[in-house]
Amino acid sequence: MSEIEREAMEYDVVIVGAGPAGLSAAIRLKQLDADLDVVVLEKGSEVGAHILSGAVLDPCGLDKLIPDWKEKGAPLNVPVTEDNFYMLGEAGEVRIPNFPMPPLMNNHGNYIVSMGNVCRWMAEQAEELGVEIFPGMACSELVYGEQGTVKGVVAGEFGKNADGTHGPSYEPGMELHGKYVFLSEGVRGSLSKEVIERYGLSDGKEPQKFGVGMKEIWEIDPAKHKEGTVTHTMGWPLGSNAGGGSFVYHLENNQVYVGFVVHLNYKNPHLFPYMEFQRFKHHPMIAELLKGGKRVAYGARAISEGGYQSMPQMVAPGVALLGCSVGMVNVPRIKGNHNAMLSGIAAAEAANNAIKAGRSSDELHDYETEVRKGAIGKDLKKVRNVKPLWSKFGLTASLTLGGFDMWFQTLTGGFSLFGTLKHGKTDAAATEPASVHKPIDYPKPDGTLSFDRLTNVSFSFTNHEETQPPHLRLADDTVPIGNNLPMYDEPAQRYCPAGVYEVVEKDGKKEFVVNFQNCVHCKTCDIKDPAQNITWACPQGGEGPNYPNM
Repeated sequence: MSEIEREAMEYDVVIVGAGPAGLSAAIRLKQLDADLDVVVLEKGSEVGAHILSGAVLDPCGLDKLIPDWKEKGAPLNVPVTEDNFYMLGEAGEVRIPNFPMPPLMNNHGNYIVSMGNVCRWMAEQAEELGVEIFPGMACSELVYGEQGTVKGVVAGEFGKNADGTHGPSYEPGMELHGKYVFLSEGVRGSLSKEVIERYGLSDGKEPQKFGVGMKEIWEIDPAKHKEGTVTHTMGWPLGSNAGGGSFVYHLENNQVYVGFVVHLNYKNPHLFPYMEFQRFKHHPMIAELLKGGKRVAYGARAISEGGYQSMPQMVAPGVALLGCSVGMVNVPRIKGNHNAMLSGIAAAEAANNAIKAGRSSDELHDYETEVRKGAIGKDLKKVRNVKPLWSKFGLTASLTLGGFDMWFQTLTGGFSLFGTLKHGKTDAAATEPASVHKPIDYPKPDGTLSFDRLTNVSFSFTNHEETQPPHLRLADDTVPIGNNLPMYDEPAQRYCPAGVYEVVEKDGKKEFVVNFQNCVHCKTCDIKDPAQNITWACPQGGEGPNYPNM
């Protein structure tokens, strides 16, 4: 624990992260007991500023949390009216008919939403119930009790110099203590990562797998806009280089969400996920849709893809992991927000029961049992083999085998002929030497349909105070040039969707430059660096992207 003297505030439950999981937990706690003291700490400048998701929302979580959400004005305004699946080639596409799809793939009854705006609305509901929400409050460290329990967090530390010393305007922040601490930080959260490692929560589990998702919002020609249409594609431009695919969702106001996901277990370090996304928009089907339109926002974030077999133990003394801190995305459905909400509800109910029984700082086993045995576990278990089949056999075979497995489990009540397949390597370990792969030649962005990274990052409205310590930390400064460059052609230059990392030449020598000011908090570097030399930590509160309606 830090030796800095800080004031402390006591709560019943301290929640880190105002995403769908954290806000659902806060709302449910106050529904159960209006006298509980509940606080939500959000590192973004406002609730929703750091929320980026597709998103087609299955409202089952919201139905359970706030059954009258329609009457209360929840921003679920665009029901899905049409579902399209395409396999792309470079010059054309083939429509995959809907009828062979397992029932779980049907989007009927779902909504195209901005999850940022959904979270802003949820925050209003939480505050009406008496939840305290503090945006701009990054949680920089955990506070541990004498018995090794998680006692709370440190939030609101500002004013450090670049070398870590205290600047003239240094503010030490506060300790916020809780009977229970909920970590709902999203994918690869820094505190969640610490808890998982400290308590060995991933021991005996498959490694977590990830993708990087990149998204733009476009305003398009009204004549081409089809509100409620959902389109997913696979195939070109990735081909056999990597798993992944795209989404195009038509929301209101002549806007479309255009997104692209690349699975991070790709082998070829020359692969450039961001440029795959930019190239994708030049496919004739997509280019025609976007022609005459304009991009109005950009962002990126990692996605947890390991699913059922990769979920770590979710509880340790005094702490519970919620939502994407665990990894609850249903990969074939490309949906996790509903499970995040359900996890928040389950954690709240377990904590409320424990507090009523006079307990605190112990392990909320009832929460973990509900996640694994209840609706979340059932949702994830039936699709558990889709990702490992894709990783092992490639796209075409996985479509056939994965589809068969999902259908078979639907018909047999969850039995799979494959059992539960393993993922094997981490995404970092999947990276192979550059010498065994060919470099990939990417077309230069044209500035109309495709854009360079730094131009696009300006549309994420990212901002960081440059005098603070870099929040992207290298364990060993010599690794990028001494190891990663000769072995892997330093893939950080390419896997980062915000252009944070560069290899430059200075006085005849190669140097590794970290432009942390560009960071959109996607966490890809923390995941994919082959040497696992980069750690993502929280910068000062309120910094990073400021997504308007992602």
